[in-house]
Amino acid sequence: MIQRTASALWEGTLREGKGTMRLESQAFEGPFSFASRFEQGPGTNPEELIGAAHAGCFSMAFAAELERAGFPPDRVETRAVVTLERTDAGFRITRIHLETRAQVPGVDPETFQEIAERAKNGCPVSNLYKGAEITLSAQLL
Repeated sequence: MIQRTASALWEGTLREGKGTMRLESQAFEGPFSFASRFEQGPGTNPEELIGAAHAGCFSMAFAAELERAGFPPDRVETRAVVTLERTDAGFRITRIHLETRAQVPGVDPETFQEIAERAKNGCPVSNLYKGAEITLSAQLL
């Protein structure tokens, strides 16, 4: 079993407070606030970090699936767009759209799309987020 740890400290009220999120590995530490989450203020937010985690996980899963199929990639770049919406039940992450572009010698477009979909469905982070709609657009370079 592998366990990873991240932490957050919040001080103050929702609107006037501020916080810091950090990774145990010390690879990231950053501020967050009401403004960085619900407006366009400086700092990060949970949704941005969720997007980074999903993009990273999918990129690795896609590279693995491509290699397993006999098409080792030169490069896989993925962007995750995380949608946070106010619903009748409160704020919810309702959608994550993955946009990936990859350089993969020798693969045809149809096989590329099939492998991308397989990677999306097999990515551990995608499986964690099944409560949200997870979509994908994949572009072969």
